[in-house]
Amino acid sequence: MLFRMVYDETLAQAAYVIGCQATGEAIVVDPERDVDRYLDVAAGHGLRITAVAETHIHADFLSGARELAERVGATVYLSGEGGEDWGYRWPEAADGAGAYRHRLLKHADTFAVGNIAFKAIHTPGHTPEHLSYEVVDGRTGGPMGLITGDFVFVGDLGRPDLLETAVGIQGVAASSAEQLRRSTQAFRTMPEYLQVWPAHGAGSACGKSLGAVPQSTVGYELRHNRALALADDADSFVRFVLENQPEPPLYFPRMKRLNRDGVPVLGSLPSPTERDASELGRLSAEGVVVVDTRPWTEFRGGHLPGSLFAPRGATFATVLGSYVEPDQRICFVVDGPEELDDAVRNAIRIGYDHVVGWIGARTLDAYERSGGVLEDLMEIDGAELGRRIDAGDDVYLLDVRGAREHAEHAIPGAVNIAHTRLPTRLGEVPKDHPVVLHCHSGGRSAAAASYLKGLGYHVENVSGGIMGWAEAHADGARAAPTQ
Repeated sequence: MLFRMVYDETLAQAAYVIGCQATGEAIVVDPERDVDRYLDVAAGHGLRITAVAETHIHADFLSGARELAERVGATVYLSGEGGEDWGYRWPEAADGAGAYRHRLLKHADTFAVGNIAFKAIHTPGHTPEHLSYEVVDGRTGGPMGLITGDFVFVGDLGRPDLLETAVGIQGVAASSAEQLRRSTQAFRTMPEYLQVWPAHGAGSACGKSLGAVPQSTVGYELRHNRALALADDADSFVRFVLENQPEPPLYFPRMKRLNRDGVPVLGSLPSPTERDASELGRLSAEGVVVVDTRPWTEFRGGHLPGSLFAPRGATFATVLGSYVEPDQRICFVVDGPEELDDAVRNAIRIGYDHVVGWIGARTLDAYERSGGVLEDLMEIDGAELGRRIDAGDDVYLLDVRGAREHAEHAIPGAVNIAHTRLPTRLGEVPKDHPVVLHCHSGGRSAAAASYLKGLGYHVENVSGGIMGWAEAHADGARAAPTQ
């Protein structure tokens, strides 16, 4: 049996390519849309992908299951649990005519790919339809591991509140948490040697304290996973798994809807054209959104007016998915073709398919030399912020960290709006005097500041965030929990 994890660092998302060398067949579980990566892994081991499966209807990225069904005719295995509202609708509507070759699985259903057997286990809680898959290598006759999706992570469980906090279905978070607790009962009886292969690692918004280790075992989780340790006490468990969950990004509801109803088929990745200096002054008038992925110091020192700062890395998806509409045309500012490929892939994984151009850093320099206007973004350090607060300056201090972070440690007088929810609360942010933004160390607030500046707000970013303020200010201990 071949087993390979294909990991997306930006979304902290794991897909699994599992192949039977005896028959040359392989399956991909929980793929993203740029499926060439999985095809390359399979081909590199002399395998062909004949099947694809999902653990659940994902909220944080667009699935590549339909893409693989179109590209290679893969048989699709999906959950048939969860009820009508969260049942898959797209397998009956293939591009062209008819339905995709598919099977909707119920609890305890099995299927095989070559000599490898898979057993579906209904594990609701994170979502109503959620399945985990027990994997049995035909040579051994017994299960070797469990693909847990967003059910059990390393050190955490999948958050049960997203249908309420992200999708807007009121009053279901507590009942989903209780479903999750019941799902843990079967997990706790499994052999401790079973490997646990989750869909996410540290940095994912699908949990609050995911470990950075890529996989675990049932026994390890029973000993060290705090949520599992509380599963015998219903009240304590529900309270624990619901408290202090991070604010979900604004793009999550759209992911859920498309993954249920049908992700648009790509066929191939977008092929943006390089723009030269003579074109840059017209982009805004043409309705093109410029998304600048360069490091903060370079963006702050000179960027096209109205540009959004969305650095490559862990915050890219939350920034793009919160501040840009999916039907808008995008032009990336990147250092070169390799960085462009990364940006395009990360964009299409959350449904931003209209990438029409790219701009190299040297092109920006040429644009400025030819008389084009580049803007900077004001930044102050923690010491300057402290002086303004002490002087009683009229400062609108905006803390764009999550509510949990703000409650634990806040600068007196700061207003808290999580950066992922800022577009829904713009009416609370004044346009008639400067807005000073901070986060923990300066990254999230930099992106939020660029967004507000593009809308005409007068903004300044605090370098180093609340940490810089606490270090620089003589009375840093004043940063205290809010009431």
